[in-house]
Amino acid sequence: MSVVVKPSTTMAILCSTFLPQVPNHFRRNPISSFPSKSIFSISPKAFSSNAISKEDEAPARVGFLGLGIMGSPMAQNLIKAGCDVIVWNRTKSKCDPLISLGANYKQSPEEVTSSCDITFAMLADPESAVEVALGKSGAANGLSPGKGYVDVSTVDGVTSKLIGKQVKATGALFLEAPVSGSKKPAEDGQLIFLTAGDKALYETVAPFLDIMGKTRFFLGDIGNGAAMKLVVNMIMGSMMASFSEGLLLSEKVGLDPSVLVEVVSQGAISAPMFSMKGPSMVQAMYPTAFPLKHQQKDMRLALGLAESVSQPTPIAAAANELYKVAKSHGLSDQDFSAVMEALKPRLQTPN
Repeated sequence: MSVVVKPSTTMAILCSTFLPQVPNHFRRNPISSFPSKSIFSISPKAFSSNAISKEDEAPARVGFLGLGIMGSPMAQNLIKAGCDVIVWNRTKSKCDPLISLGANYKQSPEEVTSSCDITFAMLADPESAVEVALGKSGAANGLSPGKGYVDVSTVDGVTSKLIGKQVKATGALFLEAPVSGSKKPAEDGQLIFLTAGDKALYETVAPFLDIMGKTRFFLGDIGNGAAMKLVVNMIMGSMMASFSEGLLLSEKVGLDPSVLVEVVSQGAISAPMFSMKGPSMVQAMYPTAFPLKHQQKDMRLALGLAESVSQPTPIAAAANELYKVAKSHGLSDQDFSAVMEALKPRLQTPN
């Protein structure tokens, strides 16, 4: 495993043939060594073992498929960094803000990948990830040797391996790179990338990952990134359910839940998630940063992963039931902190 952490200083990397290498003051201090060549100027032979001569270089085009609550700010950060970005989304209107920033639009995933050196995909669930990658006019149809496909969606390992197999059958390289972080970290370029797959592609896209995130891990074989993300989100979902119980219990016994949030923030169980979401939860407000339906999907996938290796996860299983209750009461598109509503008497499922 290797990990690279972005320095806290602000980066302003420009994707241009006038910057064939990342300037020294933008470089990390990685645990593992990375090539000095930036992807901002790459050739169609970028992933071959042959040396790339200066005259082979061409401006890198980056594709981005899926412009939802996460994909849109991630693509915006690439555009603002000066990258030549081509976008696609099922609902074209979601592309318009990015087009206004300078992105180009294509009518299908296939057209995006055929036009780009590297394509990122951020889709809502495994079914969407497979359809966009492998369906009619899907991304795989536009891939060929010298191209790379980076799936940053949260899916299960089986789905990731399926997509990876079909991508590699085209001669292209594949990297799974699910992210830890929600809307605000995506906007601020502070995501954590949990990558696995082709190491050559990881090294090549590292500068792009560093525009969109603060830390990147390389975890080895395809499936490891997906598994890590599901474990992380399983923990997060269980923590939020328990925190919700605490807020409601404190109020019911006559304590001020706002004070509980402050007490928790000062102790050993302090977590940024509690400090950020606690104040709005006390007011029964759940502005969406990570939709509840996606959290429940990740809980379901994590429980499936645990089942596949016979690992008991009773706490996560109980939390998952709360998310399912919240979904059944129309809270799917609220932030996942709205799971607290499932613990209130009016939403309790009668026996």
